[in-house]
Amino acid sequence: MGNTCSNHLGIPPAKGPNAVGCTDFMMDHTVKGTFFRIYYPCQETEKAERPDWVPCKEYFNGLADFMKINRTLSERIFNYLFGSFKIPAFLDAPFKSNEKCPVVIFSHGLGAFRTLYSAVCAELASQGFIVASVEHRDQSASATYYFREKTESERASETSASAQDNLVQEWMYYRSLKHGESEFPVRNKQVKQRADECILALDTLIKINSGIPVQNVLKTQFDWTTLENSMDMCRIAAVGHSFGGATVIEALCKEVKFKCGIALDAWMTPLDDELYHRVKQPIFFINSEKFQWAGNISRMRKLDSAVIQRKMITIRGTVHQSFPDFTFLTGNWIGKLMKLKGELDPELAIDLSNKATLAFLQRHLGLEKNFNRWDPLIDGQDENLIQGTNVTVLQSAI
Repeated sequence: MGNTCSNHLGIPPAKGPNAVGCTDFMMDHTVKGTFFRIYYPCQETEKAERPDWVPCKEYFNGLADFMKINRTLSERIFNYLFGSFKIPAFLDAPFKSNEKCPVVIFSHGLGAFRTLYSAVCAELASQGFIVASVEHRDQSASATYYFREKTESERASETSASAQDNLVQEWMYYRSLKHGESEFPVRNKQVKQRADECILALDTLIKINSGIPVQNVLKTQFDWTTLENSMDMCRIAAVGHSFGGATVIEALCKEVKFKCGIALDAWMTPLDDELYHRVKQPIFFINSEKFQWAGNISRMRKLDSAVIQRKMITIRGTVHQSFPDFTFLTGNWIGKLMKLKGELDPELAIDLSNKATLAFLQRHLGLEKNFNRWDPLIDGQDENLIQGTNVTVLQSAI
């Protein structure tokens, strides 16, 4: 069981009882503002469309830069491979929930952006969460954008018809390490900015929930006032993959409103050593079988606590890219060649990760749901799970 990959390509639909909507939000057009995609329970709708998985060609360019390949060539290849895929959520669909929604702030990995984890984020939304997937502006995303005000000469050269908007889109691409540059100082500065961006996204949701008017720089059809008093601000968690996993831990340290954190195949390198003893919330590490190594696991183990729940499981037959959506969008041989697929069926892998996540969130956010039926997964009780890690770590390294 589990060693065959599904032949059907596409991001799997969410399994929860709610239909899922999504929309983008940018508050403050400058680089200092917040930019995220929000996933939420929505009304079933005939008219709403599903958004493109990759929003525009600049993101393909960013992925090319990140992978160090030619932009022109890669845009054609990426467009051929991924250009037709849609996200499993309805764009700008009306919000609908019968109860206040717990909140998750999601942080993407190195070289990713806000749309690449829709299988995780849409599943959480289908189970009643409001999820903000932050697009980071620390130059760790393969691409992102903000706006600047037009210069005098740009305004002067316009016809009056198009002059009503005073803003110009500015793209920011992934910054690779310079030759001979030490990685830790760069990544440590980035992880601190990323955590601040997660907290800013949360602060923005708190404003929206309180009914404080907020202006979305992006022209979307979604009515943000419908989210007033929709969120349970006592039940907030942080979730992230890879660099986003480190960001979760940094954010928990900086903001006590986060009640727990889930780190998917966390990359621990960016974190300061002195941070570990300051994190007071429960953390759940969900690892892939192929990515982890002793030094990284020993850093996770520094968070072990006798009084705060710290859990770790490893999903057999998975790779680092088993968590982002890429794993569902390539055939078997391309997927394995590009290390986007492991041996385990990607849908089964993400299902195990999502169910274990939901069980942990119920336990530590005090939710009155039935996610506790998946509690055994938290302890690695499944034929495709390992309790703890498959990596040997010498006790002296911890």
